Amino acid sequence: MIGILIIAHGSLGESLMNCAKHVIGNTPKQVAFIGVNTQDDPCILLPKVQALVAELNSGEGVLVLSDMYGATPCNIVSKLLKPGVIEGVAGVNMPMIVRTMTYRHESLLALVEKAVSGGREGVVHFDQEHCDRYEA
Repeated sequence: MIGILIIAHGSLGESLMNCAKHVIGNTPKQVAFIGVNTQDDPCILLPKVQALVAELNSGEGVLVLSDMYGATPCNIVSKLLKPGVIEGVAGVNMPMIVRTMTYRHESLLALVEKAVSGGREGVVHFDQEHCDRYEA
């Protein structure tokens, strides 16, 4: 199974994982999160994150999700990447997490595509007409 790590600002990763547990209905295995705070030194965090990635990798790779491209969590992710072994996706949101939890049995590169499509397709501008179609 592919490991999943969320690296995000503050408690966002923890909150997303708690929400994912609620939606999925169980506590997923090989999943972890790291919160990055303003006082954290990325150089000190990096070895801890590398150890966590190694722990999450059962041989099928690790997908690392971060909250915002170009920010400190994402910059830490960029130092972890190994094509086909450790892949990263920025812009983590609930649809992305649910999609990754659902398709962890596929290849790492297929999971990257599922994460990106889940994140993109999970952002929807809805109006009254759209809501009327789904009212029960």
